Amino acid sequence: MTSNGLSTDVRTAARRKVLISGASIAGPALAYWLHRSGCAVTVVEKAGALRGGGYPIDVRGTATEVVRRMGILPQLRDAHIDSRRCTFLDADGGEVASLSPQAVAGGVDGQDLEVRRGDLAEILYAIVRDDVEFLFDDSIDTLDQSGNGADVTFRSGQQRTFDLVIGADGMHSHTRESVFGPEEQFHRYLGYGFALFTMPNTFGLSREVVLWNTPGRAAALYAVGDNDEVHAFLNFHRPEPPLDAIRNPDAQRALVAEVFADAGWEVPGMVGAMHDADDLFFDTAGQIRMPHWSSGRVALVGDAAYAPSFLTGQGSSLALAGAYVLAGSLAAHRDHTVAFAAYERDLGGFVAMNQALVDNGGARLFPTTARALEQRNTMLRDLVTMPAPAAQPAHSALVLPEFTRPR
Repeated sequence: MTSNGLSTDVRTAARRKVLISGASIAGPALAYWLHRSGCAVTVVEKAGALRGGGYPIDVRGTATEVVRRMGILPQLRDAHIDSRRCTFLDADGGEVASLSPQAVAGGVDGQDLEVRRGDLAEILYAIVRDDVEFLFDDSIDTLDQSGNGADVTFRSGQQRTFDLVIGADGMHSHTRESVFGPEEQFHRYLGYGFALFTMPNTFGLSREVVLWNTPGRAAALYAVGDNDEVHAFLNFHRPEPPLDAIRNPDAQRALVAEVFADAGWEVPGMVGAMHDADDLFFDTAGQIRMPHWSSGRVALVGDAAYAPSFLTGQGSSLALAGAYVLAGSLAAHRDHTVAFAAYERDLGGFVAMNQALVDNGGARLFPTTARALEQRNTMLRDLVTMPAPAAQPAHSALVLPEFTRPR
């Protein structure tokens, strides 16, 4: 039997009723560990069912140890996409360099995992669905902490009281907004807007990424297997966030089409496919930076508390590590305020290191000037002939604690 490092003493934790908002990555992972420590856990999710598919995500470093302790590492290895190469193109579609994904991302070949987001979500759900209550097609409407618990009224009209409420509802967290205030207080815009969607794989791509760049613009095709579809990605630089387009799909399509109007390579076809796509996802590259991740009986985990942005490739790994540390802190401390303080103390440095990746070259794949693009291309050509780079230290900087029984 593999030790999971988490105390299963339930004498104190069994009395805790915990509501988690969000059933993507951080929510089910936290539910698993809280259940292991004896909590009665409810997960509420506004979608009617698990969200399948989605863009590939990475599980690296410390997060790999978390999933090993959860017992799901073999399943994730089976789901590993195993991308073979990442090819960079110039404005005319000519090849600049072709590299292994590990050389580009600073990963460790044979240890880091790349899986579809939906596959990870389904694996996490499968290990907790028989032990945890899930409320799909519902969400928190109001939350009142004035009494001896957190009184929650759901959108369905149901009213219940919980000891703790955890927001695991993503970068645009409703839980965070209702308890801590508007997102604008905590959002750090990183200078890019992007559109994601799927389109027919008419390019013959298989387990690879092709990335086209001009200054301030990028277009990528991501084939996760030998499928008939590829993930398409259109990214562009904007000094200020395109606020008018954030919640208007028609405005999103119009903005992206305008930005890429004169682009070469396969971009015109990608823009056309975007207009027809029924799964378009549009957002800005940004981070969530908060002075504290808890208030009273409410705490945040994952992107809701410390989204690092897709530019770091660490969102899912931070969510998994954060869920583990938060659950461990609650298992170790009877007083939730002490537990939440320990959670922030133990995880804060790891979060800061990973969020800093965007300032330490994490955005180098998307140069905004001709000079920066040429410098990046020179770096890529050098990587072709150099030994594989060392793993990114930030990925494994957190040493997972061994938790003691509640005191």
